[in-house]
Amino acid sequence: MEIKKLNKERVWDIRHRVLWPDQDIEYIQLEDDDEGIHFGLVMEDRLVSVISLFVRDGIAQFRKFATLQEEQGKGYGSILLHHTLKEASRLGAKRIWCNARKNKTHFYSRFGFEEKGDVLEKGGQEYIMMEKSYD
Repeated sequence: MEIKKLNKERVWDIRHRVLWPDQDIEYIQLEDDDEGIHFGLVMEDRLVSVISLFVRDGIAQFRKFATLQEEQGKGYGSILLHHTLKEASRLGAKRIWCNARKNKTHFYSRFGFEEKGDVLEKGGQEYIMMEKSYD
């Protein structure tokens, strides 16, 4: 198992397949992808999980966190998120946040994230902002 920094194009396939398979690939491409740090967890030369980190002015956000369906539940996403949280801290973030799918909030809670604000809807999915401060 290895975590690698990737170019934005390498993460797009998994983002698309996992998060929005019914949309065009452009739907998962972010305007600020060029500013992000894209990580991928590789198992036996196969990319299985991706996440994109954006750090600005001491605030970090991760976006488009996705693990291949057949690889979920094996701990790969947890390993990748843990790596991303450490990297955000190393880069000087004082807090980190994401817009979590409402049905996944329990996962982020295990990492110390707390729900903030109201539920929002995008593409038929409910999301809520979750945030964690670094002490």
